[in-house]
This record gives sequence, structure tokens and C-alpha cells, in this order.
Amino acid sequence: MDLDVHGIRVPIQPDEVSPEIWSALQSGRYEANEAQKVRRVIQPNDMVLELGTGLGVVTSIIASVDGVRVWSFEPDPTTLQLAQRVVDANCDDNVMLTNGILAAGPPKKVEFFQRRDFWMSSRFAKQGPYERVIDVTSCDIDEFIREHGINALVMDIEGSELELVQKARLPGIERIFLELHDHLYGLAGVRAISEALGDKGLIYDPRGSSGPCVLFSVDDGERQFDAEIAHAT
Repeated sequence: MDLDVHGIRVPIQPDEVSPEIWSALQSGRYEANEAQKVRRVIQPNDMVLELGTGLGVVTSIIASVDGVRVWSFEPDPTTLQLAQRVVDANCDDNVMLTNGILAAGPPKKVEFFQRRDFWMSSRFAKQGPYERVIDVTSCDIDEFIREHGINALVMDIEGSELELVQKARLPGIERIFLELHDHLYGLAGVRAISEALGDKGLIYDPRGSSGPCVLFSVDDGERQFDAEIAHAT
């Protein structure tokens, strides 16, 4: 029987992921914060770029919004195969999954450190023991954004968000929903992310933020009182 994780069918077996990830899937802890908040972030007809597909649970939630199209990138080919299964079980034809990395600037070779608990896989060897190193050639994120008319960016890329937001121009992006990884770059890195996005006209938005999962949005002016948000706070 498939698991139901945040309303998404997950046709994955226990031996296909680590015990820690399987436990998180069974208990509903898997990407729970992201799953809850991303529903408030994505709007109908958004063109969404997701960096860090994982198992495709958040991808599928994003794709369930009316008129949305999603382009999602995952460097780990093994994880992407599982994500494709999840996306196929939940989505129509509005999701494109790609094995790769988008980064600022011209293509370059990037080392990606694959770990058994795939949510710890990253571009950083210092993050802990890893199983193998995958060489991935990056593509220019700004070029991709322009080519596909992307207006919303969702990313969980284990620390690489710091360099990305500092170096990329991110043209036309109205909202960025990301997970912070302050254990890798400290509070100084969190400040640097906020400053870099502020320079691009994107401001911390409490309406879609919770803990390390934060939303940055362009200023949309005054808004009407939101009883749901008021109750939650």
C-alpha cells in the first residue's frame, strides 16, 4: 500500500530509503513544515522553479495548484528516480524533473556528496560522511529563469542557497521560498541571504514563513486583515 504523506501518494518501499527517512514518511514528519507553508506561497498560474526535488512530495503539492507549471532539479539520480514515481502518481503533465544543478554563472563542474539520508546530500563534504561523490555540470539559473518565464522559486539545497542568492540575478522572480541552513553558514549567512535578496527587491514575508522555512516576496502593498494568520500567531 502506498503511503499518504501530506495528502500525496508516495509509492515507495522501506528498503528504498534510509530507516530515518522511512520513519519520517510514516510519521508525517517528512518535509512537514515545507508542505504546510508552500501551499500559501504558490499562486494559480505560477511558473515555478524548484531546486532540490527530494522525493517529489513538495513538488506534487506545488503542482496541484491550478494552472501551475513546475520545473524541478535534483542532483542525486537515485533520489530523482523515486521522485519521478511520486510525481507520476500525483501529477498531470505539468511537472518536468531534471537530474542536475542550477547555479549562478556559466556551466561548471560541481562535486555533489551523496549520503544515505539523502536529505543530507549536498555540495559540502564537511556536512558529514558520504557514500560517493557525483560530478555534476551546472547550468545558468538566470538563463533558465528567463527562458521559462519563472516567477516563483522554491529551494531546499542544503546550504547552497547562500552562494546562489548572492551571485544570481534572479530576473522576474516575485517570490522565493527556501529552507535556511544556518548550521552551515551561521547567522551571518542568514543575514547575508536577507541582504542579497533585499537588494533584488525581495523582502522577508511572514505570511509564508515558519522557522527555517522562509518566504521572500516583492512588496505587494497593504493587505487586508487575514483572520487565519492572526489566529495562527
